[in-house]
Amino acid sequence: MSRFNSRAARPAVSSPVTTTGERTRTHEGGAGYLRDPKSELYLLAVSNFVGTDTFYEKAGERDDRYTQLVRQLAVFDPAWCVGFLGWLRGEGNMRTASLVGAAEFVKARLDASRGTAGLTGTPTLETEQGGWNRRAINAVLQRPDEPGEMLGYWTGRYGRKLPKPVKRGIADAVQRLYNERSLLKYDTDSKGYRFGDVLNLVHASPADDKPWQGDLFKHALDRRHGRDEEIPERLGMLRARQRLMDYPVATRAQVLQERGDLLRDAGMTWEALAGWLQGPMDAAAWQAIIPSMGYMALLRNLRNFDEAGVSDEVAETVARKLADPEQVARSRQLPMRFYSAFNAAPSLRWGHALEKALTASLDNIPTLSGRTLVLVDTSSSMNAGFSRDGTLMRWDAAALFGIALGQRCQQADVVSFSSARYYVNDRPGAKTKTFRGKKGESLLRAVQRWKGGGWFLGGGTDTALALRQEFQGHDRIVIVTDEQAGHDAREVTESAPATVPMYTWNLAGYEAGHAPSGGHNRHTFGGLTDQAFRMIPLLEAGRDAKFPWETPAG
Repeated sequence: MSRFNSRAARPAVSSPVTTTGERTRTHEGGAGYLRDPKSELYLLAVSNFVGTDTFYEKAGERDDRYTQLVRQLAVFDPAWCVGFLGWLRGEGNMRTASLVGAAEFVKARLDASRGTAGLTGTPTLETEQGGWNRRAINAVLQRPDEPGEMLGYWTGRYGRKLPKPVKRGIADAVQRLYNERSLLKYDTDSKGYRFGDVLNLVHASPADDKPWQGDLFKHALDRRHGRDEEIPERLGMLRARQRLMDYPVATRAQVLQERGDLLRDAGMTWEALAGWLQGPMDAAAWQAIIPSMGYMALLRNLRNFDEAGVSDEVAETVARKLADPEQVARSRQLPMRFYSAFNAAPSLRWGHALEKALTASLDNIPTLSGRTLVLVDTSSSMNAGFSRDGTLMRWDAAALFGIALGQRCQQADVVSFSSARYYVNDRPGAKTKTFRGKKGESLLRAVQRWKGGGWFLGGGTDTALALRQEFQGHDRIVIVTDEQAGHDAREVTESAPATVPMYTWNLAGYEAGHAPSGGHNRHTFGGLTDQAFRMIPLLEAGRDAKFPWETPAG
């Protein structure tokens, strides 16, 4: 009888988020597993809005853990860390975390080169081999206001003396990012570091392929220092803005109606338009500026469009842009932004476009064959805000991802779970509630039905017991959670057969995981986008999965 060469034989596969074998406890006292530094940093970074409290961690504690992990890896594996930071700002779409990470990366390496890093076994960095420091800074600066943001963070934390790699990395970004439109949009009095200040501090030279950039840099310095110099001829947009400002206030509303093209030529943004009009943003104002607005600006102003009474014809043009899959991909919006916009808009005319946009933003969620058990953690710790305004909670994201995955599966049982121990008159054990999908139901409507129908349970986190109650021979298990399981006589990983793949989708990035991960049918992913879902079919096809910025195994 063949013992190994059977039809059920599958190659052993690995995934990047890896536990070390060292045991600990979760915040709720359950069995916990510690991860290696790369894995811990990745899960924390993709869910970390810097300066924001979570259910179990204060903002300062969380931010300190993040910076210490970055500083450690900056010294021991700079190539990995630079790749991670660039991905985090790009596909990961985590702006502040990547900027802070790049600054701390540089500081750690500079400290190590002076022998002051305080890390056991720290190598001495005599030279900036590979230019990692400069590359890290340049990689995370992707918007024209971010060179100033980097200076604000660095000088606020480490003083006004700027190391050469910081100057050079910022100067590289300035060459890429500074143009007439960005000067008009971001060089405002509200900024502590204006464009002229950045140029003075980092001494950026104009790019060789941008002959107009020298004139732009000179003008930025002139306007910062109040020098009343004529705008150079080559800066046509700035000159058009100046002409626009010369119109008397009393005539501007008429100009808006008759010459809306002037707004585009002058690089006028919707934020600046109200100031130019010195009056309210009515339907005429919005309709004039909408053709010049970017994707994010449109998405975040749907309520304003409705309240101003923008016409259905103009709304249709906005809806077409929002629904365009190519525009969605370029915008790099988190899926939850579409759900938030849907909730905020008073009218129903945006619903179909936002549904299509949300679907496009979740394009990486795979279609899975067989039977899938999707467990969605809706315990009290998941009722913590992940948006700064507090309108979206982690369990909103968990429900959205869980329902979306369920809709893609050949057959899925989508179950909300918490703990019955916190409910009066409930029987002991996990509290679970199955969510039945409706044929043809939109994802946005399904999430609303989840929210309004009592699937957010609250209470403790009986993950292991929920598994034992709900697992019925499924082909795989996906758990969307913060992993802070409560104490149970049996561990989470032991509550399902070892032969069944169990994928944990981590939405909080706490230190301890609820199960081992990295192999042996136990894998952990994370983040607030659909990117890591790509790993599931890869692993089930017998291929190792790697971090998103690393080249997948052949």
